[in-house]
Amino acid sequence: MDYIALHKNFKEHSLFGRYIHLDHINPLLQKYPTQIVGKSVCDNPIYFLEVGSGKTKILIWSQMHGNETTTTKALFDFLQYLHSNHQSAQNLLSHFTFGFLPMVNPDGAKNYTRVNANNVDLNRDSVQLSQPESKVLNEIILKFKPNYCYNLHDQRTIFGVGIEPKPATISFLAPSYNEAREYNDTRLKAIAIINQMNTELQKHIPNQVGRFDDGFNINCIGDYCTALQIPTILFEAGHYQNDYHREFSRKMVFIALVQGLLNFPENDIVANDLEQYLNIPQNEAVFFDFIYKNVKINYDDNEIITNFAVQYKEVLIDKNVELQAYISDIGELKGKYGHVVYNAHKMTYSDNLKNIPIIDEKADFSIGKSTFFVNGLKI
Repeated sequence: MDYIALHKNFKEHSLFGRYIHLDHINPLLQKYPTQIVGKSVCDNPIYFLEVGSGKTKILIWSQMHGNETTTTKALFDFLQYLHSNHQSAQNLLSHFTFGFLPMVNPDGAKNYTRVNANNVDLNRDSVQLSQPESKVLNEIILKFKPNYCYNLHDQRTIFGVGIEPKPATISFLAPSYNEAREYNDTRLKAIAIINQMNTELQKHIPNQVGRFDDGFNINCIGDYCTALQIPTILFEAGHYQNDYHREFSRKMVFIALVQGLLNFPENDIVANDLEQYLNIPQNEAVFFDFIYKNVKINYDDNEIITNFAVQYKEVLIDKNVELQAYISDIGELKGKYGHVVYNAHKMTYSDNLKNIPIIDEKADFSIGKSTFFVNGLKI
């Protein structure tokens, strides 16, 4: 199947960029049989919709971290596909029953924060259930009784695939169920699906699929569900070259969802599934957004040649998410990579402060007499 063309046909064009909240998805939800299953701290609705008639139940939720929006866009692309007359979509609907929670943390989405309005990370609240949003998710899990859970997230631009200079555009995890991080049938069922998705994604983003760290924390929803013997897959949508709007990553999430379901491995566990999964390189924090190499800096009249790195911070301003670049590291930067790399060829650094890079200062500076950088970018 031509998955690229499939996504082009069913992309929900009204959703774009990084800032997605209830005002954006409310008009879309009106097209589907949606119910309000709870309220957030700020009394915003949490929506649930059920689609399909198959015996295998899959619960999919997104944006439990309010500033992780890529997978929400992909979820609505997937919903458009499911509600089409495409034969493959009709096959899925006869085989599966899908439950969707498109936006678990509507307050965090509005404020573009990871946490909810009480400053709680909902992905660390699966046991205590101290927050209304956590309670809603838990109640849906108990009521819907999924055979599988898909936990959709974003990851930062800092992550690369292994130690190679390749961004982790998509990462997966079959979460642990105990401190020893052992593999049981529950995890292996999730792993079999991940392997299917990875096989297809390698055709589109070779060597840019990662495996997320599987350290155990029962308070994390994926670990909690796996401990309940529900095979769970963590999706992490990451960076692709020059894709700060995460539109390409969105497409990859859609492809992974569709391909993994169309080639669903049922309950068969293949002997080499675990080996295939462990061959997916683990995420490593090896990237900065910018690295500037071979820069001449004057420290107290002593000239040195060094490197420095710049990282974007996402800031919500006037209903838009702006990327603001700040100096984040200085030195050899061994084993680190930049999504953009600039070689200064030993030209001198200068700025309007102390003429040296300072950690956490905005990345507005000059290199040499005529090369200017504003917000990290050469102008």
